[in-house]
Amino acid sequence: MSAAFIEAQNLVKTYQAGKKTVIALDDLSLSVPKGSVQALLGPNGAGKTTTVKVLTTLTTPDSGQARIDGIDVLEHPEQIRRMIGVSGQYAAVDENLTGFENLDMVGRLYHLSPAASRARARELIEMFDLVEAGDRVVKGFSGGMRRRIDLAGALVVNPPVLFLDEPTTGLDPRSRLALWDVIKKLVGEGTTVLLTTQYLEEADQLADNIAVIDEGKVIAQGTSDELKLLVGGQRVEITIQHLEDRSAAISVLERHVNGDITFAADERTLVGPVDNAAKTLQAVLKGLADAGVELNDAGMRRPTLDDVFLQLTGHAAEEVTA
Repeated sequence: MSAAFIEAQNLVKTYQAGKKTVIALDDLSLSVPKGSVQALLGPNGAGKTTTVKVLTTLTTPDSGQARIDGIDVLEHPEQIRRMIGVSGQYAAVDENLTGFENLDMVGRLYHLSPAASRARARELIEMFDLVEAGDRVVKGFSGGMRRRIDLAGALVVNPPVLFLDEPTTGLDPRSRLALWDVIKKLVGEGTTVLLTTQYLEEADQLADNIAVIDEGKVIAQGTSDELKLLVGGQRVEITIQHLEDRSAAISVLERHVNGDITFAADERTLVGPVDNAAKTLQAVLKGLADAGVELNDAGMRRPTLDDVFLQLTGHAAEEVTA
């Protein structure tokens, strides 16, 4: 593995919430090779955003060290700010300016010359497929278009490292896929990316390495396949038609699975680990039919990152937000 380009060692960060002390980071450590994508996977409140804030000089840890390309984040924050791009959870754009004017403004804040700033803004407008909308006021942009302008702003000075804090939260599937394509292209050109997400599929699609974070700690890390090996085996998954049949379905599954049964948010989908998925599925289907349980769906699948997170923490990584 390449030498660390982004490195965090034993980061601790606490906040006071009234009389209560909240531990945001609890001895968190990371090592990200150059030209790779590191995902921080976890639910809201796990410590993902606080990690990004420390590494991007926006907050100071109580203890620990952080370096980017060998430069100490705490001792030389001004150097760090010149070499990073950041896209936060919410699009940081001026709604009263056009897309082009937003990017031109960012370029001027980086002290680019007027000509260089305008040229870079036009280049990014084309890169993010916003040519037709570039001269329109951002107030009329869709959520996906605002996200693209925000990400483009983080790339005005071609930073070698890019921090993306839940970049696709709230986007429709088409906009999310479009942003994934942009991120993949940037990494292909050598950019190092640290990505926080609570979307399991996003980490699976984009990340070279995944750190699972819960309550401010890294509780597991590795590639997607390495993490899935932690739970091993295969899964039988059934979706019942009527919620009142849930107890009967659980009773049938418990006779055939070799581990804990987990449930989807709708409470109708049940999943259990098994050794021989094909043989077990046949037995489960017969048992459910004998019990009079009607199904909407049934099948076999490999472990997912959700299975990993459930086993490690006891709760799901993805959270439904309004």
